[in-house]
Amino acid sequence: MTEPVRQLFAVAAPLIRANVDTDAIIPSREMKTVSKTGLADGLFAGWRYTTIGGRDPEPSFVLNQAPYAQTQILLGGENFGCGSSREHAVWALHEFGIRSVIAPSFAPIFFGNCIRNGIVPVRLTAEAVQRIASWVVTDPQVHRVRVDVDALCVEAGEGMRWAFELDPESREMLLEGLDAIDLTLKSKTDIDAFLERDRIERPWIYRLPEHE
Repeated sequence: MTEPVRQLFAVAAPLIRANVDTDAIIPSREMKTVSKTGLADGLFAGWRYTTIGGRDPEPSFVLNQAPYAQTQILLGGENFGCGSSREHAVWALHEFGIRSVIAPSFAPIFFGNCIRNGIVPVRLTAEAVQRIASWVVTDPQVHRVRVDVDALCVEAGEGMRWAFELDPESREMLLEGLDAIDLTLKSKTDIDAFLERDRIERPWIYRLPEHE
């Protein structure tokens, strides 16, 4: 399980580049663990640091700039999270503190990985994302963005409100902090009842093999 996400009201950082792939989000050289922790330092390592393998911040990269301290929302471009299916990319974003990515489109596997790990993937038009970014950059700490999973909307200042879509199952997983196994276990009573009926109707399925 992960922490539920109902509403975010947070600093948003514009990273509006098309085709940001999972190797850019976390380069393979930074994947030194199979757990969900220890990955935040490698997030966007190729852009965030001045040298490969180093840790000297690149001043021009948005997440290194003081106005974007404590960013929880990323504003992205088309096809965000494309490339390989590595779930480490989402783990790194989450450990860094990112709880939502707003972009015109996402790679399908990355989108699903976000849902399962407590990050809200929001699809808005390119025009809407750019409008939010233009408003945010004038004062990032004051011009914070609201992502409302309850109401399925994004708000960014007076008169700027957009609806977004999530299928009911994805929304439930985010609101309750569930992964796919947790979601299945919500039906445990029905599953157990089915198994009891099935044992009666098809007892041979449940017989253990005899040992000679």
